[in-house]
Amino acid sequence: MSTKKSDSAIKVQVRITIANVTSDLNFESALGAEQIQSAVNAALKSGDALVLEDIRGRVMMVPADKIGFVEIGEQTDRRVGFGVQ
Repeated sequence: MSTKKSDSAIKVQVRITIANVTSDLNFESALGAEQIQSAVNAALKSGDALVLEDIRGRVMMVPADKIGFVEIGEQTDRRVGFGVQ
């Protein structure tokens, strides 16, 4: 039995800044970048809370009027060594 998570799963890094809060929300999501962008746009247009789930099943809820900015990026593999590629 393997305990390693599947490498084929999509993981997207999400960073959300919240107005008047010094720390950011940083998490990985199994949703694609386009799906996250659509959820952010829908929350901003409707004024409802932005609700996203991380890869561990935790739910993040941010009031739309408190969103500073949202940074969405595909996770990249870590590079090790000094070789030129």
